[in-house]
Amino acid sequence: MTTGAVAHASRTRRVAPSGALDGAWTLVRGEGPIVAVALHDGHRVRDEVAKHLALSETERLREEDPHTADWVRIAPTRIMVHRSRFEVDLNRPLEKAVYLGPEQAWNLQVWKEGGPPLELVDAGHEIHRAFYATLGALLREIEGKHGRFVVYDLHSYNHRRGGPRSPPDDPRLSPDVNVGTASMDPELWAPVVEALVDVLSGAEVVGRRLDVRANVRFKGGYLAQWVHRTFPRSGCALAVDVKKFFMDEWTGRVEPLRLEGVGAALARTVPAVQQALEAL
Repeated sequence: MTTGAVAHASRTRRVAPSGALDGAWTLVRGEGPIVAVALHDGHRVRDEVAKHLALSETERLREEDPHTADWVRIAPTRIMVHRSRFEVDLNRPLEKAVYLGPEQAWNLQVWKEGGPPLELVDAGHEIHRAFYATLGALLREIEGKHGRFVVYDLHSYNHRRGGPRSPPDDPRLSPDVNVGTASMDPELWAPVVEALVDVLSGAEVVGRRLDVRANVRFKGGYLAQWVHRTFPRSGCALAVDVKKFFMDEWTGRVEPLRLEGVGAALARTVPAVQQALEAL
């Protein structure tokens, strides 16, 4: 197990402040071609970041993906990011990884007056570079051993944005599980996607048959795009966004049986996904 990463500085860019990368994520290495990542589970921010944030912890938590790190246990190799997306969002390209204005963050006023100091933006960018350097090295190693691999890119999403007493979003446009596949080669990876969707669609979570559809709310973010661009013939990233029906997105209160049920449903997909991968 390794925690954080070592930055590789150059003469042409600033180096992240000492400690910026410490504990940014945890990587657990295992065997096999399946990897699971929880990019937005993290809630921590460094002290030097916290003093510039205008958002409360509750406001930050609402837009983070709490408990998704529980689900990455489905894979022998997994990465849990511990930093809040409000310090650096690793599911966005480098130039957008640090939110600079409300238009980049659901119209939220993320920073106090004056915005983030330049050194915080530089630190966020360095974390982003280091993370993708680490991920690239890991996936190249798995590619070398197994030829092809699948990354479960696990997220959750809000569906009551009107307020704590508002009705939920239209279920026709808000499936229980959205699978983003827009950046992959559909001909190559269709069997893998179908294996995931078939198993999940047959799953029940506390009496609820899961509604699983592709590219309805989300089409896959930067991590999926990066995997498909970097490993176009060997890497399949499944961007899985689970509607927050397993928790109250406004209070943060979780429904343990639903949370565990989603994890169990995801775990049941792994043998089918790996079989489809090996049959390609």
